[in-house]
Amino acid sequence: MMNIEQVKKQPIAVLYGGNSAEREVSLNSGKAIAQGLEQAGFNVVLVDTKEQPLTDLVEQQIKRVFIALHGRGGEDGCLQGALEYLGIAYTGANVLGSALSMDKVRSKQIFKACDLPTAPFSVVTKAEFASLDISKLLADLGGKVMVKPAHEGSSIGMAMADTSEKLHNALVEAFGFDGDVLIEAWIDGPEYTVAILGDEALPAIHMETPREFYDYEAKYQSKSTQYHCPCGLTSAQEAKIKALSLQAFKATGASGWGRVDLMQNSQGEWQLLEVNTVPGMTKTSLVPKAAKVHGLTFSELVERIVLLSL
Repeated sequence: MMNIEQVKKQPIAVLYGGNSAEREVSLNSGKAIAQGLEQAGFNVVLVDTKEQPLTDLVEQQIKRVFIALHGRGGEDGCLQGALEYLGIAYTGANVLGSALSMDKVRSKQIFKACDLPTAPFSVVTKAEFASLDISKLLADLGGKVMVKPAHEGSSIGMAMADTSEKLHNALVEAFGFDGDVLIEAWIDGPEYTVAILGDEALPAIHMETPREFYDYEAKYQSKSTQYHCPCGLTSAQEAKIKALSLQAFKATGASGWGRVDLMQNSQGEWQLLEVNTVPGMTKTSLVPKAAKVHGLTFSELVERIVLLSL
């Protein structure tokens, strides 16, 4: 097995950009990762997969990549499978772990099967939409729900609905992104995230936004979103969500590094939301924030992620 110093002598490609709805976020992540790797002494090549085919990596004799592609095509197992076929090592989860973690419906089903806490939910396909009893579905899930396209990240296509009309409109919007839509009972409580590095959970972060929920604008555009790390939980509570996050991460087959999102409902119970296998990696993103509190600089963090891929 190669050591990190040997890897630093070889070119490593940061794959970023791509064609997904999260392209802009990915471009920012990739640039930050490349800068962090260069500071750590790596020989970095930036590759926008929208502009360059993966076969160029073979021609350039690149043997290892850092995946900074968010969403479809980068986080869902497709890229991981292509890289394995080409014999190129990569950071993060494998094909199965990536695919299952990216699929919100399959993730929820896995959480439920593993007896891990997650909010009640239903799944609607485009084919079922025309004959759907929207009023009954809304009532069955408590009268207020979150609508999520099954295969998008960064809260893209998500909406709250507390009337039949709002649910109908939210489904129409979500079906513009995906053929399968997750409808989740509304969780009325604070949201947290736990970054994972190998088998270790980093300090939890509590996200606070004046918006209705932690949506795309709250994540990337708003100046009013607050991030608390330390998160304000007792040591016992934080230990509990760290353990729960590691369980969820392993349940979907994720590995290497990532992030688990969860909320606390009004009864104080933890509810898992999802596993992210290629989370945002700008210098102000959540994983770097947690790593900083843990004692890792950004360049140390990206080096550790490469080390986990050896």
